[in-house]
Amino acid sequence: MSDVRPPLPPFTRETAIQKVRAAEDGWNSRDPKKVSLAYTVDSRWRNRAEFPVGREQIVEFLTRKWNRELDYRLIKELWAFEGNRIAVRFAYEFRDDSGQWYRSYGNENWEFDDNGLMRLRYASINDLRISEGERKYHWPLGPRPADHPGLSELGL
Repeated sequence: MSDVRPPLPPFTRETAIQKVRAAEDGWNSRDPKKVSLAYTVDSRWRNRAEFPVGREQIVEFLTRKWNRELDYRLIKELWAFEGNRIAVRFAYEFRDDSGQWYRSYGNENWEFDDNGLMRLRYASINDLRISEGERKYHWPLGPRPADHPGLSELGL
């Protein structure tokens, strides 16, 4: 894959929304190696109490994550943008290996290099136990269908 990931900064509202949806689609693939290519080789993260640095650690982190978080589905929504930075809010649903469902809510702050690769990702996340009947994400595993409601439409 290329080391350039359009859309490139500085972002407009339209290109920021495109970037957010591309990130959502990538994460919904649950393919750690593919997802890692959206980040600089020396990208720095804060994700809960973990601080991965670089693509290799990102792949390790995501592999562990998706081995624990089964049937993972994510929706991201643009919150704000300026220049080479984007802020998003998100919610994802998953179940653990005992069958307990969760919805995790969070915010991320992103900073991109000139090639559109994310060099900084700061995530704050809270988990809520939910019943299977409270789930709101019912599409087949993979990218969210274009006609599926987003966070605001779902009241999240």
